[in-house]
Amino acid sequence: MLRNPRRLTGISFLLFLALICLSARPAAAQTIARCGDGWLEKVDGYLVLHLKGTHYEMGYQQGVLLKEHIRKNMYNLLNEKGDTTLVDFGLVKLKPRQAIETVIQIQKPYTPQKYVDEMQGLAAGAEIAYEDVRATNFIPEMFHCSGFSLANTATKDGTLYHGRVLDYACDWGLQDHAVLVVAEPKGGIPFVNVTYAGFIGSVTGMNMKSVSIGEMGGRGLGHWAGVPMAFLVREVLETAKDLDEAIAVFKDNYRTCEYYYVIADGKTNRSVGMATSWEKMQVIQPGEFHPLLPNPVKDSALLSAGDRYQELSKRVKNGYGKFTAESAIELMSRPVAMKSNLHNVLFEPKSTKLWVANASTDGQPAANQKYFSFQLSELLKRKPDANSPQYPMPVAQEVSQKTK
Repeated sequence: MLRNPRRLTGISFLLFLALICLSARPAAAQTIARCGDGWLEKVDGYLVLHLKGTHYEMGYQQGVLLKEHIRKNMYNLLNEKGDTTLVDFGLVKLKPRQAIETVIQIQKPYTPQKYVDEMQGLAAGAEIAYEDVRATNFIPEMFHCSGFSLANTATKDGTLYHGRVLDYACDWGLQDHAVLVVAEPKGGIPFVNVTYAGFIGSVTGMNMKSVSIGEMGGRGLGHWAGVPMAFLVREVLETAKDLDEAIAVFKDNYRTCEYYYVIADGKTNRSVGMATSWEKMQVIQPGEFHPLLPNPVKDSALLSAGDRYQELSKRVKNGYGKFTAESAIELMSRPVAMKSNLHNVLFEPKSTKLWVANASTDGQPAANQKYFSFQLSELLKRKPDANSPQYPMPVAQEVSQKTK
């Protein structure tokens, strides 16, 4: 019998919350609206956006179905916060919008056209300026975080778990526009993207080939001549059938600043940590020593910094060989997660299950909030309510003209 939750404190209380979420019955769902093959629903109060079609069509579907969220989110990011926050852009201090517009021009030759098409579709659907959509989609370039993978002898039954901690700007209100995107791109691999209204790139996601990925920001601002980081992650989700193909996405493309990744493949129980920059790329195997990661643990890839890395390593060593989904979630509690903890996600890639927590509306860390449980394979089988409101898609000729 469970104890009174009021008597539980600290990590014990977080574990109690995780157990409730993991053992809960299937959540109630409500279809909000449809657009073409795309549709929006709420599952246990969490926005889940289903997108399907060409990149322009998926962008348009998001723009229509999340119009108010996108407008509010972008206004806040580009106007309220953009006027007061400075970005260290190389040797020159510029306001974010100035810096972003400069970087956009540098990255323009490296940005895949399909993602340009998707941003154009989003702008058209939401009836906002394409320039604002483009500027907003640069913001993930500044995220900082932690991540880990555990598998084989590190877990209770050998299951691979991939944890992802996103620490970034809870005071920017992104969590008020949190959405789980379930995408079926034409010619690509279906995937889930843990994201926010108005963004088409990814920093946290998993595909139906059981490949999951999470990003951590580094240094090197000013080295922008490459594919935007969030589009590289998105490319992994759309195209990588296994871990090797995921690594190749970064190896075979021009990269930008310093970024670190944990990538996992649930089919083979393989995972890696990865350090990349504009000039080099290093793949770190689970349990491998690295000067920045001096406390390796067998069958574990642990990426973080400073005291947070030390605490993560300590926790993994203490629970080694006993980890389940519940206790793997516990690894992401404070202080491994920072005060600016925007979202936490645990992936179980083999089963395509995931658990997601977001910061509260008043900026309290995601680590202290409820975890929502989903399964990508189940989400892809869902159908919208045929009686829900439906918005029209643009005709093919209009789409062709907009993407020229």
